[in-house]
Amino acid sequence: MSNEIKINPMKRLMVRFCGPGKHQLLRTSLFCIVLSLLAGAILLLSLGKNPFVAYGSILQGAGCLPKLRYPGRKNQLTDLLSLLNYATPMVFASLSVAIALKCGLFNICVSGMMVLSGVMATVLVGYNPSISAPLARILVVLIGILFGGALGALIGWLKYRFNMNEVVVAIMFNYIISYIVSFFIRTDFIDPVTRQSVEIGQNARLTLMDVQAFGLRMNITLVMPLAIICIFLIRFLLQRTRLGFELKAVGSNRKASRYAGMKVGRTMIITMVISGALAGLAGVSYYLGSYASIQPRVVPSLGFDAIAVALLGNSTPVGCFFASLLVMIFNSGTTYMSSRLGVLREIASLITSILLLFSACGVFFRSLAGRYYGEILDSEAKHE
Repeated sequence: MSNEIKINPMKRLMVRFCGPGKHQLLRTSLFCIVLSLLAGAILLLSLGKNPFVAYGSILQGAGCLPKLRYPGRKNQLTDLLSLLNYATPMVFASLSVAIALKCGLFNICVSGMMVLSGVMATVLVGYNPSISAPLARILVVLIGILFGGALGALIGWLKYRFNMNEVVVAIMFNYIISYIVSFFIRTDFIDPVTRQSVEIGQNARLTLMDVQAFGLRMNITLVMPLAIICIFLIRFLLQRTRLGFELKAVGSNRKASRYAGMKVGRTMIITMVISGALAGLAGVSYYLGSYASIQPRVVPSLGFDAIAVALLGNSTPVGCFFASLLVMIFNSGTTYMSSRLGVLREIASLITSILLLFSACGVFFRSLAGRYYGEILDSEAKHE
């Protein structure tokens, strides 16, 4: 073994975790998670807190571990169901980003699509108590798919027809939707007490709130099963269908795909329709599930966090699901950690931000490991 290799243990470590080989994407994601946990541990140690106790508190707050005490009619099961309720919009949003990335597109309009779908479902169904609950919830889901897909189709068409940068277009749509929705909420649907939109009826909510069963009060999401179905449908689409093959081919090389006879423009539009529909589902599960009203002039940060979550999940459907759960465990558990350890809520949230930051560095780590792998091979060849 060469001396150069011996004096570069960090390069060998990087290659081992993120270099070429079997399960490279999974190894890179785990490497990013470990780095984020180490960085969070250093932050906690600097504040004089025990990282093991802190991370254990996060798991307890999210319902993954039992707490020391519970308030009335609550237990670990109720916390776990609340975690699934809050994670459902993130699963849809990360899938939306992931499928666009597969086609070489960057859908940064997820937040705008969420607001548009949420407000349309709220106005058309949420304020109509005469609609039966089963029908109202089905209509809410269909409206989310329709309006999210329509906005995605518009962005994809502008990209294909006029070669407009989808990132710039998406950012502009985020602003346009935010201000238009804010105007109508403030003029027609404002609640004078909360200064948000009037709360929707229970018949249209996609989360059953305060369900009493077995002596407990639980929040049960109705759309998590739909999210699981979407995961397997998208996986089947990408791996077993012609459209999925064309989608990945266009994402790899548009010129080569066009030369091979693929309809690149149509594929991009269809991809954005699917991405928009998933973002619409994220919107209705967020605004008509976890929450029951819309705050004017605020786009949900969840739509932007979904970008890092999709990268952490390697833009695969199953990976996005587990990455969403991981991020929402940190989001849900930091409040309990903050109260138990006596640290500021902002410090607790910073740990989640560190996780998202390292998640976005996965591509860089793989590229760096590939370069180190080449250097190691060259060094071995010279010293044989």
